[in-house]
Amino acid sequence: MKQFFSDIPTVKYEGKDTKNPFAFRYYDADKVILGKKMSEHLPFAMAWWHNLCAAGTDMFGRDTADKRFGTEKGTMEHAKAKVDAGFEFMQKLGIKYFCFHDVDIVPEADDINETNRRLDEITDYMLEKMKDTDIKCLWGTANMFSNPRYMNGAGSTNSVDVYCFAAAQIKKALDLTVKLGGRGYVFWGGREGYETLLNTDIKFEQENIANLMRMAVEYGRSIGFTGDFYIEPKPKEPMKHQYDFDAATAIGFLRQYGLDKDFKMNIEANHATLAGHTFNHELRISAINGMLGSIDANQGDCMLGWDTDEFPYDVYESTMCMYEVLKAGGLTGGFNFDAKNRRPSNTYEDMFHAYILGMDTFALGLIKAAELIEQGQLDSFIQKRYESFGSELGQRIRNGKTTLTELAEHAEKMGSCPAVSSGRQEYLESIVNRTLFN
Repeated sequence: MKQFFSDIPTVKYEGKDTKNPFAFRYYDADKVILGKKMSEHLPFAMAWWHNLCAAGTDMFGRDTADKRFGTEKGTMEHAKAKVDAGFEFMQKLGIKYFCFHDVDIVPEADDINETNRRLDEITDYMLEKMKDTDIKCLWGTANMFSNPRYMNGAGSTNSVDVYCFAAAQIKKALDLTVKLGGRGYVFWGGREGYETLLNTDIKFEQENIANLMRMAVEYGRSIGFTGDFYIEPKPKEPMKHQYDFDAATAIGFLRQYGLDKDFKMNIEANHATLAGHTFNHELRISAINGMLGSIDANQGDCMLGWDTDEFPYDVYESTMCMYEVLKAGGLTGGFNFDAKNRRPSNTYEDMFHAYILGMDTFALGLIKAAELIEQGQLDSFIQKRYESFGSELGQRIRNGKTTLTELAEHAEKMGSCPAVSSGRQEYLESIVNRTLFN
């Protein structure tokens, strides 16, 4: 079998003082933190679509990177070369999982039957690779946004024929996810939304989306899929108004249509910021609702209003992410690098540098988040801040055992306005900084 990265060594942990550009400074897979190995806290996954397919094309220019891997694009030979390259890449980095869309792994044919035949062929090839390694599938999904038939959405389409095509793609993608042993299945509603109310029936479209998801759950369970289904919230781009705007919106949708027992959130950092939230806000909202499932590990650019999918380098943000993940007890899914090299970073070496950056960033974030938890200063401050609700009256409020009249009488007895304690935000931020930069 041809090697694509023969000039790049296997990447190992060498510590923060190493000068080797192909070494981890913080990601030490076997290092135990809070009772678990770092590799268990951080089940990293390679994104098939960005790492093996994206070649630097943007709205103003064509490819800058060569992702042909010695073959002709749009062929099954190219599809198999991507499998070879992908597994070699993951093995050199010690990555144990991958994620995929259906049309990432094979070129889509004009006839869906031929596409499905190709998918069967390539997943047979992937299974052979998996048998020779310890690499597994984290999750699968169907691309229901690129093909022109989905210009008005997939589940939200106005065409029953397009809706059936979407159902067929989901069915096949679920078959493949089960075949490859995937731990989850993702719905990313890339075009599930609308541009104008002048031509849109929102209620009709949301009911159809919910029905499609319900059928997916029923089918998945019938073929032995025991993992979680995920929604990946995104507020905009490509549609102006997307139905899965943020975690709270998606959770409300799932509960409205009775899907909350099978679904969790796949939270992406870049999508959180596009929604006007912080990454850790979206993680916390998911966690307190029992729906924190998996993470798309990337970051955006606050100066740009679209999904830039940059490799994460902000240690403050990764620390706050890992703080939420640790407090929530971990993920049912993992950390998928839904991230791509910048357009001028167009070599194979750059692909490795990007993953080393991302893995080290989250490893350092894990280390620092664990320190914050072990110090206990943030927890103790929050506990003290709400301590008045530990009183007899406070407990009756918390347990729904009081009335507005009783509370009003309590306020009237006090007479004057009560004192309110300081939130000490700046002091708490200094604790985080001291932990990060000590």
